[in-house]
Amino acid sequence: MLVRICTAILATVCLLQGPIYGADKPITIGLIPDGLTQDERAPLRAYLTKAMGRPVNLVVPDHYADTVANLANGTYDFACLGALMYVRAHAQHAVVPLVQRTSDRQFHSVFITGANTSIHSLQDLRGRQFAYGDINSASAHLMPHFELKAAGINPETELKTRYSGSHPVTAAMVEMGVVEAGVLDETVFTTMVASGKIDREKVRIFYTSKPFVDYVYVARKGLPEEERDKFVRALLALKPGENDAVLKVLRAKQFVQANDQEYETIRRIARELKMF
Repeated sequence: MLVRICTAILATVCLLQGPIYGADKPITIGLIPDGLTQDERAPLRAYLTKAMGRPVNLVVPDHYADTVANLANGTYDFACLGALMYVRAHAQHAVVPLVQRTSDRQFHSVFITGANTSIHSLQDLRGRQFAYGDINSASAHLMPHFELKAAGINPETELKTRYSGSHPVTAAMVEMGVVEAGVLDETVFTTMVASGKIDREKVRIFYTSKPFVDYVYVARKGLPEEERDKFVRALLALKPGENDAVLKVLRAKQFVQANDQEYETIRRIARELKMF
């Protein structure tokens, strides 16, 4: 009898403490490699901590695939996914699309080269050393690969390709001459140039991709709707002139709600190139 009473008391205590622990548990958000330090991301962390009502951790994994794995196992609550990773994660792990930047609906990849090279078009890349970013990136692999094929270039046989692993590393490799050209997220390149992390006198854009739908912020499957709504409201509420420091971290002007249907073209291209 005493054992049953103690067990009941312990269960009651656990139930009472559950919500308190949940309220204290940090929210973890996975971001893409953007070349920023944690100090530079501080305005975003402070803003989301206030909006979510609990501590927020901003994490940048080593590889895009790690982001999806961490969403699947519950390590991440939210994450920014490129279009290719999103369509895979939605199919495999039922991640929930939430919001995206207005620029993500008409996104671009930029092909860059050294300022003094003879590369001025995609055709000039034949036989050159060329860097993609992460193999799972839409803006640094999928869509550039698609553009090269559309231009009549076979990347597998006509380019000497390698994968840098991230947008900032691609930019640095081109600047240092490790490769003759590379491709990356337009907003990351622009931010790196503006902050002096890439010398605009040493690197130039020679081709900009056609527009495509790219990044989306998602929630892991099973995250309570209340938490999803807080996150969505926080990003939709950002306004130029009021939240410039936060928008700068996110490389955004404004956020809008996202939906899965707008990624059908990405799905088709990924299947076509056998990257789905």
